[in-house]
Amino acid sequence: MLIRKPDDIIPSDITSEAVWRSRRDLILRAGVAAAGLGLPGWAARGAFAQGAAAGTLAGQPNAAFSVMDKQTSFADITSYNNYYEFGVDKGEPASNAGKLRTRPWTVSVEGEVGKPRTFDIDELLKLAPMEERVYRLRCVEGWSMVIPWVGYSLSALLKQVEPTGNAKYVEFVTAVQRENMPGVRAAILDWPYVEGLRIDEAMHPLAMLVFGVYGKVLPNQNGAPLRLAVPWKYGFKSGKSLVKIRLVEKQPVSSWIKAAPQEYGFYANVNPTVPHPRWSQATERRIGEDGLFTPKRKTLMFNGYADQVASLYQGMDLKANY
Repeated sequence: MLIRKPDDIIPSDITSEAVWRSRRDLILRAGVAAAGLGLPGWAARGAFAQGAAAGTLAGQPNAAFSVMDKQTSFADITSYNNYYEFGVDKGEPASNAGKLRTRPWTVSVEGEVGKPRTFDIDELLKLAPMEERVYRLRCVEGWSMVIPWVGYSLSALLKQVEPTGNAKYVEFVTAVQRENMPGVRAAILDWPYVEGLRIDEAMHPLAMLVFGVYGKVLPNQNGAPLRLAVPWKYGFKSGKSLVKIRLVEKQPVSSWIKAAPQEYGFYANVNPTVPHPRWSQATERRIGEDGLFTPKRKTLMFNGYADQVASLYQGMDLKANY
């Protein structure tokens, strides 16, 4: 039996959209007032997020890999997060991730490679020129953001270890710090968090290793010190706080497939024609556009990246391979 977790239950499952949106606006206004009184609230959480990233990390803007959509604010990007290791509520990662240890930090790259190697985070920061790319992020729950990531293509790292002809998939394993991550004490998932891509997806230039956001070092709640960004897939494919990358011959069993295979497929391509078992994926709500009368956006095939990535799936049934 699948037990619904708090993060799986969206307000529209419980009451009408008009009602829950009006309630949310009221809560947001109350949060601003509470911040003025020195009480905790949404505005106070945003203020915390503003100071969350220590240090700058500049990247050369890459217009070829950037969308022109209005960017989501730094405060929203850093205070509304999915990072279950620090809690299932969207605000808990910003509150709890300060304890994450990001130094020393190493990432091992192993498996079907000619030159397996363990990289120190400072080596990875110098491995390739840093770029700023503005990507859309679409989460399976129906919300989206536009984020100026700083990093470089994942392929730059994979080429360093020389994948063999047996490397068909890439498995990503994330950090577990039990003393610092309150979420891993609960049996939400089988920790550590594991995700995977097909090798041609991982080598696609859009698949990105991320070290920063908005020209700042990546905040802990956003996956410090390095994470993935795979913009044509739902956000859960973009693993945070990576510690191991394995090139393998067989398709990895990712964490969400293991937990709920009837809801989460291996490919997880953004496809508005394939609904989640409990809600439609045809529309989305852009974080930062929270007015009561703001219409939902139509979700774009491959999150708007079809011209770049549709050829990867030529001949595949994208409903069966969800």
